Amino acid sequence: MAVENTWTFLTNHAHVLLCLVENPDSRTRDLSERVGITERAVQRIVSELEDEGYVIKTRVGRRNHYEVILDKYLRHPVESHRSVQCLVDLIKE
Repeated sequence: MAVENTWTFLTNHAHVLLCLVENPDSRTRDLSERVGITERAVQRIVSELEDEGYVIKTRVGRRNHYEVILDKYLRHPVESHRSVQCLVDLIKE
């Protein structure tokens, strides 16, 4: 029986953030399907990203628009010398 790979190099927070860069008008449902986590988990992650200043959420009619703050530095000491823009550039090349 083959062993399924269950881990990735980036966190779900990074995945959600990258998806919001790609489509700032994404719905929670869209993010959930794309990242492969529950809608509730997406809501929690977006809330945490917003609380820490990585994302600004603006209500537009019945939807949300998300602005990712690209010049904000990453949190972990290993990558804290790099900005969100560096992560985006690395992944989106």
